[in-house]
Amino acid sequence: MRIGIITHVVAAAEVLRRAVGLEPEHQVIWVAASGAEAVERCSKATPDLILLDLLLGGMDGVETTRRIMATTPCAILLVTASVRMSAGRVFEAMGHGALDAIDTPVLAGGDLQQVAAPLLTKIDTLTRLIAGKRNLRNVAGRRDRASQSRHDRLVAIGASAGGPAILAMILGHLPKDFPAAMVIVQHVDEQFASGMASWLDQDSALSVRVAREGDQPKVGDVLLASTSDHLTMKTAERLGYTAEPSDYPYRPSVDVFFKSVCRLWRGGVVGVLLTGMGRDGALGLKALRDRGHYTIAQDEATSPVYGMPKAAAALNAAVDILAAERIAPKLMEVLMCQP
Repeated sequence: MRIGIITHVVAAAEVLRRAVGLEPEHQVIWVAASGAEAVERCSKATPDLILLDLLLGGMDGVETTRRIMATTPCAILLVTASVRMSAGRVFEAMGHGALDAIDTPVLAGGDLQQVAAPLLTKIDTLTRLIAGKRNLRNVAGRRDRASQSRHDRLVAIGASAGGPAILAMILGHLPKDFPAAMVIVQHVDEQFASGMASWLDQDSALSVRVAREGDQPKVGDVLLASTSDHLTMKTAERLGYTAEPSDYPYRPSVDVFFKSVCRLWRGGVVGVLLTGMGRDGALGLKALRDRGHYTIAQDEATSPVYGMPKAAAALNAAVDILAAERIAPKLMEVLMCQP
């Protein structure tokens, strides 16, 4: 993995460099002290992964993310003194395409191997995601649509890089009397899932909170996957978490959730797959469409990272491919037309 480091803090740059150097398969190809310098270096040598200090001076980490993703897109892992304290800016940067965030390792006389372990684990996960190494399993069988309840409707949404801003846009344009339950699986570290739910809730007429074990999706509520385990339908009415499949680089996985909905949800479903790197959710969206459910994939022009919806489009998994701003009105149109 060829890695670039962007931070104006000399001590942080050194710790990150030394941490990366613990794994021989990783190589730091450059270190930039500012966002402007990083954009320039990316144009000459685009790395596989960037470790980006969110709290850069001058051009901050959010704007640096936006410029890099607009010119030389690559995987970006945000590093900051406290992910929890910087949650709002983390979500802004993820809205421009950053994949994840982690607290900056602090050596302070500690053991480097121990201090670097969370960062190296995160890099390993992103390495597998970028490489697309996965073991996806198809779901067999069909369900007669006539058996669906006319009243139990669910909007199932999957998103990854770039997702928070798109989700905020969609939720911000839905009315308080939105006629369906909604469950969202966003690739997000569990340590700031609750912060993201609160952030989305601020400008939404709907109630947004993290999904807990045993929760029942209800009309007017929006539930967000909140752990590194997979969110699934455990029964026809209840949500839960599972560690299996353990070999998925996507945690929580959109595919795992979508397929569980296919198996167990008794009512109508609208499946939505938004921006993100990789292919997670494409097979699950296809399974939903194959069972007669209405499905949407975000279009290329409005996707900060056109990976997941592109994979869905290639599988003909989406009934409609829509710009981000058209998704909320389309959801209302579809749900109001359904009996």
